[in-house]
Formats: sequence, C-alpha cells, structure tokens
Amino acid sequence: MNVDQDPPQARAGTGSWLSIRSRDPHRSLTALTLTGLLTAVVLAVAGVPRANLHGPLHFAGIMDPLCGGTRATYLFAHGQWTAAWTYNPIIFPLAFAAAVLLCRTVIGLTTRRWLGFRLSHKRLWIIALLVAIAALEVRQQLHADLLMEPWTGLPS
Repeated sequence: MNVDQDPPQARAGTGSWLSIRSRDPHRSLTALTLTGLLTAVVLAVAGVPRANLHGPLHFAGIMDPLCGGTRATYLFAHGQWTAAWTYNPIIFPLAFAAAVLLCRTVIGLTTRRWLGFRLSHKRLWIIALLVAIAALEVRQQLHADLLMEPWTGLPS
C-alpha cells in the first residue's frame, strides 16, 4: 500500500492496487453509493412505487438483469432475504459493495484520508462481469412469470 500526498505518484502505479490519498480518487463512486443508499432508505420507508416503471420489453415478457430490483431492495431492507433473492439476487453483492463503500466514505470524511484502489487484469474483470450479467439475465428470464405479477406487498 502506498501513502501519498501527490496524486501523480499514485497514478504512476508502484505495483500496489491500494493507495491512501488526501482527496477522494473515486468521487463518482462515492456519490453513486450515497445516492443508492438514500434511494434504498426512501424505498424502505415509502414502499414500492405504485407507478409502473417498466419498459415495453417487460410487457412482452422479456426481462432484463435489473427486473425485480426495486422489489428485491425493498424486501432486503425489511429483512426478507429469501424473498429478495427470489426477485433479484443482485441485491446481495450490491448491498455488500454499498456497505464497504459506505465504510470507505465515513473513514474518508472523518480522517481526510481516502482509500483508492486500482484493478489489475481489467479485461478479466470485464469478462467476469459480462458473464455474471448474462447469467443473471437468463435467471431473470426464467422467473418472468413472477416478475410480471403485480406487487402485493411484503410476504407474510
């Protein structure tokens, strides 16, 4: 791990995938995390929107990898993890990532030292992500009947 005051030294890459910086090197990721957590809190309190937010392909029975995500988020926030998994299992890695990034944000805001990271083997990560998205797409399509049902609220 390298500690630096000057971002150019960290950007040059000293072989470490982890760095500590005086400024947040991933501001957009921090903003996305905070926005996502705020959205999850609003969803947990206000409930699933009554408005139909689906696109035309959904009504034709074609699901996308994020179908069921709103319901899964709501159920996850209410501790209904099995039901959340049924609607969309992507909520679990997203919630884990959000928790890690929230810890990173709290530490960064309180200490003014921001954890930066750099992925090595980016092509492998991209391929793994694409394979995971394709698998999730197939999984969601297999659950199209459930995902097309109207929302009835928390299971009992």
